[in-house]
Parts: sequence; structure tokens; C-alpha cells
Amino acid sequence: MPETAGSTSTVGKAGPTDYVGRFAPSPTGPLHFGSLVAAVASYLDARTCNGRWLLRIENIDPPREAPGAMAEIIGALEDYGFQWDGAITYQADNEDRHRELIAALRERRLAYPCNCSRSSLVDAQVGESGPIYPGTCRDGCDKGDHAIRMLTHDEPISFTDELQGSYVQRVESAVGDFVIRRKDGLVAYQLAVVVDDFDQGVTHVVRGLDLIDSTPRQIHLQRCLGMPEPRYKHTPLVLAGDGQKLSKSTGAKGIPRERIPPVLVHALRALWQDPPPDLATADLDDVWKWAFENWQSGRLVGRKQTFSPDDAIAKHKNGLS
Repeated sequence: MPETAGSTSTVGKAGPTDYVGRFAPSPTGPLHFGSLVAAVASYLDARTCNGRWLLRIENIDPPREAPGAMAEIIGALEDYGFQWDGAITYQADNEDRHRELIAALRERRLAYPCNCSRSSLVDAQVGESGPIYPGTCRDGCDKGDHAIRMLTHDEPISFTDELQGSYVQRVESAVGDFVIRRKDGLVAYQLAVVVDDFDQGVTHVVRGLDLIDSTPRQIHLQRCLGMPEPRYKHTPLVLAGDGQKLSKSTGAKGIPRERIPPVLVHALRALWQDPPPDLATADLDDVWKWAFENWQSGRLVGRKQTFSPDDAIAKHKNGLS
């Protein structure tokens, strides 16, 4: 069984390294299979590098939080045998720090107020992440309720993802000046995740491929704030049989809290590992032991998508690869 929250795993061969990884779920719903796959990848990558692995709950958006989701996510991670280093941290507890840095960016004229409504952007060009902000309020806006946007530029921002290879984005053209504080006063994800990763000393970010297009925005913030860039690995997206990404927004169910070993083995298979068939009937400790001894992140290189175990047949029916 897992140790209590905050315990430190003894997995490793020669003592700790400078590797600090993390898993940072948002409490907008239960931990579904796609999130489990991302957590397993992050955890194994950290532990097999003799690194530390942190758990951070990204609870900066109260209107979207699902009642009981925070406790359910933590309980599921404990049931599945994850062991994180130190106490769980909560993103909302760092709000003063977030606001301090937003103010610093504004003082340096790297961020500015914007009172554009969604309806006013309905004719904006649409990019990968939604409407591309056209810079309407760069030269000032009327007083009243406003968001804070980060000033961007069109110089290419590139990084090498250790699984997906080179990724380049011109943020101004692809996204536009992006929000770092919302109109309702809540701090936006892009700013909060950059600050929290820096404050926690995170060196390696292992997360789902759906977040790769956010990375150039985060690198832009890191550079403006004088923060080092972590190393990135974006893991394949877990798709349902219809080709849709498993997510809370599409009603993905929470992972089961009983008969855990076979679910964990399915997660390893979704990560293109090759666990033996009889591992699904083994004890949980034995599943983790096999995973620690056999983890090969190289099997994920170039992989864009994978499938949940219940949809392995449906993917062939729909001609998806």
C-alpha cells in the first residue's frame, strides 16, 4: 500500500539527483485514465532518474472546481501507490506571489490592461488555442473591469521536446497577447504554472501533448521574468475510440478505486511499455517494481496519441492510428 501523503519514495540507485518533477492536476473533476497516464509517465521519469517528484493541486479557478474533486484526486493517487516528496502544495496559496509578479511585469510595460469582451473578438482570426488576440488594447483601454495581457512578439520561440522533437512558435502570430490575469481578478494558468514551477525548483516537466502549444507562452514568461526553462517531455494523448481526447470536459470517468493493478498495467501499455500479461494479476507493489525496473521513455519518442484500454478495438474500426 502507498505510504502517507508527503512520504518520500526510496526508489533510486545512487541517491538523489538535481531532477525535480511534478504532477499538477486541477480539481475540476476526478482523476481519469488520461490523467493517470500522464501521472505515471511523470512519476517514473523522476524516480528512475533518482529525482524528486512533487504533487501540486492547481486550484486557482474556484468557479470550475468540482465539489470533492480535490480529495478524490489525492485519494486516487494514494490508492494507486504514488509517493510524492514533501507536503502537497496548493496553487492558490501562492496567489500573492503571482500578483506581485504581474505587477512587476506591468511596471516594466511587459503587460497591460485589456477590457475586450469575448464578443468583441468574435471576428478575430482563430489559431490553435482559440481567437488570436489582435492587440486592440495595447495602446490603452477604457477604465473599468479589465484583464491583464502579456505583451508578446513575433520572434520565433523554440525548444526541443525530449519526446516530440523541435517545436517552434511565433507567439504573437499564433496566439497574440495572452491573459495572465482574468477580468474576474483570478490569476490565469500560464502565469501561475511558470511561477510555481520556478518557486518549487522544477527542472523537468512531463505532461500531456495537449499542453505543448502552451509551452512557448510559458517560455516567453520565463524569459521576461528571468527564470530558467525546465526540460520538457510531452506524452501521447489518450484518445477514446471515437478519436476524441479523454478529458474532464468531455465527461471522462474517474479511474476505478478497486482492482487497481490491471488499470495501472493498462496505463503502462498506453505509454508504449511492454508489461507481461500476468502483471495485471500481481500485487500493486510488484507492478510498480516492474515499472521502475523497465521504464523506457524512449518508447514514447514521436508518439502523438494512444488509446484507453476500453477503446483498443474501436480505434481500428474508426481507422485511427
